[in-house]
Amino acid sequence: MVICGIDEAGRGPLAGPVVAAAVVLPEDFPGGILADSKALSPRKRAEAEKLIRQKAITFHIAEVHPGRIDEINILQATLAAMKEALEGIALAVDEVLIDGNKCPSGCAAACRAVIKGDTFVPQIMAASILAKTHRDRIMEIYALQYPGYGFERHKGYPTKAHWEAILKLGPCPIHRRSFRLYRDADN
Repeated sequence: MVICGIDEAGRGPLAGPVVAAAVVLPEDFPGGILADSKALSPRKRAEAEKLIRQKAITFHIAEVHPGRIDEINILQATLAAMKEALEGIALAVDEVLIDGNKCPSGCAAACRAVIKGDTFVPQIMAASILAKTHRDRIMEIYALQYPGYGFERHKGYPTKAHWEAILKLGPCPIHRRSFRLYRDADN
């Protein structure tokens, strides 16, 4: 049975894309290196990412950028990224396991939402790691394009330093203008 795991990174930030990854692992994948990406140190995440990229049967990463998030809302953007990640898998799969409580509609394979799947389903844990490391690199690049916001540190999440930067510098093109707290800071 071919199982694909899907997870996302970046639903909660005020800036940057939401990223989803879909992963199919071989049966002999060394699962001991896997965990929810948030539970791993950056070094352990990087090690796991390298091994996933080397040994996965296939994987695909998809992004939905802030302008589109503002158009369709974060939930729909997340589901769109998940569906796109799945569509990028170059393999027929028997089942898709998605972290959370919602599945995108119109998928070619049977999907099942698995609450907290990123803590115990190897394929979802691998997807979590790929999505997070990919998104973190995007935010580090944005930190160079938009200095002063601290994206390299907080990755766009609503930290005190990020709020202070928004109040001081105003919005930049990667901020999600539809997020309510963001609008409050923009006044």
